[in-house]
Amino acid sequence: MDARPRSIHVSDTAGDVSALVATPRGAWAGCVLAHGAGAGMQHPFLAEVAALSFDAGVATLRYQFPYMEGRKGRPDPPAVAERTVEAAVRAAGEEFAGRPLFAGGKSFGGRMTSQAASRAPLAGVRGLVFLGFPLHAPKRPSIARAAHLASVAVPMLFIQGTRDDLASVELMREVCASLGGRATLHVVEDGDHSFKVLKRSGRTNEHVMNEIRDVVVAWMRSVVKGAE
Repeated sequence: MDARPRSIHVSDTAGDVSALVATPRGAWAGCVLAHGAGAGMQHPFLAEVAALSFDAGVATLRYQFPYMEGRKGRPDPPAVAERTVEAAVRAAGEEFAGRPLFAGGKSFGGRMTSQAASRAPLAGVRGLVFLGFPLHAPKRPSIARAAHLASVAVPMLFIQGTRDDLASVELMREVCASLGGRATLHVVEDGDHSFKVLKRSGRTNEHVMNEIRDVVVAWMRSVVKGAE
């Protein structure tokens, strides 16, 4: 998979951020992918998600948040992160014009995407994909971080591991039930927040990543078909 670099302007104060665009021949959809709090767009997990998406005919745009671009340790304030999400979605709309568009990402990146979408619809986005939604802090179960999801108007896919310290599966089921038909939850058995599984599960990282790819692609196709 060849990924082409591009720059995205966020604002006069936040400046520009880097992005990587990968568009397979005959791409039938595009997805905007945001990174987690502690790793940028080139983290192996996000790179593998992009590669698997590419093989499935889904174009991707991965991007940095300003704090990661500037190599700062602390994540951007939500307002800055949300503006970055909006700018990345606009850039993807240019890159993948005419194709159904989705957005989301890993942990922090997915949550910032959902917060942006809760304030106003993201241009052209048909649905949101969360790869390990960070529902609460470790060992501090709560659903407070999910309150804004009620204001998201598009379908949402939550992929969560059963050993995720940042999201009790029981609480995620409760959150998704409250969102009704807009929410779909897929549970990765034995997966932690990074979807690593225990050896005794009998599965490898490749098995898990292929599972995630298959679930995401099937869900995207169902959303597109439902809108026809």
